[in-house]
Amino acid sequence: MEALEIKVVFSFSLFGHTIPVTETVVVSWLVMAILIVFSFFAARHLRRRPSGPQALLETAIGFLNTFSREKFGAKSKYLGHYIGSLFLFLLVSNIIAVISPLSFFGFEPLFTIKPPTRDINVSAPLALVSIALVLVCGFRAKGVGAWFRRLVYPMPLMLPFNIMEYGIRPLSLCLRLFGNILGAFVLMQMIEKLLPIGLPVIFSLYFDFLDGLIQAAVFVFLTSLYIAEAMEAPSSEEAAE
Repeated sequence: MEALEIKVVFSFSLFGHTIPVTETVVVSWLVMAILIVFSFFAARHLRRRPSGPQALLETAIGFLNTFSREKFGAKSKYLGHYIGSLFLFLLVSNIIAVISPLSFFGFEPLFTIKPPTRDINVSAPLALVSIALVLVCGFRAKGVGAWFRRLVYPMPLMLPFNIMEYGIRPLSLCLRLFGNILGAFVLMQMIEKLLPIGLPVIFSLYFDFLDGLIQAAVFVFLTSLYIAEAMEAPSSEEAAE
């Protein structure tokens, strides 16, 4: 099925090796370019008394700062930027298919913009980066020795289960994002083929916008939850051990 295919846009040679650049990479570059341009123009001509778009922007930043302080405490000034950037990247990546031209009545567009998060090669690294950040934050907050001791809490029998948890978490993050975005994209492709006029606009409100927003929020919320849990102070029982 064309919706599942990851096409190679172009390739180049480096040290005798051919490196393919897929449409996923190109669209990811497009997403980053959109965010950079948006950030540039959003930060221009800021006023002391915000109004209009600036007021909306400051409200969103205020919400991010409050959320980060509640989750990460004193570390929010470092982790809040990552959480905000991750959410924006996921949100734009999830909904970018709406600007893709439609194919209808025999007309086939020259290109189709597909969300990069429908490619597991994007979802999996994002999940791995998030779980790596969880581990780093846990090591820094508790110390390496205390972190490893927690793996055998409350009894040594829990060691394999606690280790397994760190394998299940990135897998869950990856498959939830990948599966939902891919499923929504395939459904929208089928709807566009069935009735290209009118119907795609209605279903796009959920499958593109709402579902994209939900999946970005869920991924970021779970990442924040895992980081906060890794940094929380040990219980009195753990400290006693």
